[in-house]
Amino acid sequence: MNIEDFRNYCIAKKGVTESFPFDEHTLVFKVMNKMFAVCGLERTPTQVNLKCDPERAITLREAYDGLIIPGWHMNKHHWNTVFIEDALPPKLVIELIDHSYDLIVQSLTKKVQAQLEAL
Repeated sequence: MNIEDFRNYCIAKKGVTESFPFDEHTLVFKVMNKMFAVCGLERTPTQVNLKCDPERAITLREAYDGLIIPGWHMNKHHWNTVFIEDALPPKLVIELIDHSYDLIVQSLTKKVQAQLEAL
């Protein structure tokens, strides 16, 4: 998956915004103002940070050694860095984006979840 496909998939999700809160090279996707994906635009190969269930994160890191690693500059327990343009199947990358998004939505207050649902 290339960066354009990654961006288009993320931005199409309900309640998602994109911004550059850290610098002009770090694209952040948020759902209802909470981060679920971070992408360094000048990193080669293209890599993204995605939130992940801690147990699943370990399993993914073992299964995709070197392609999914502990989150760079993130809480390594809850975030993975995923090299999206390498040998990972696009279907897996989409699944990991969805998983990250869903984890953040589940962490939102009921009020904010209702606002998201109403969009």
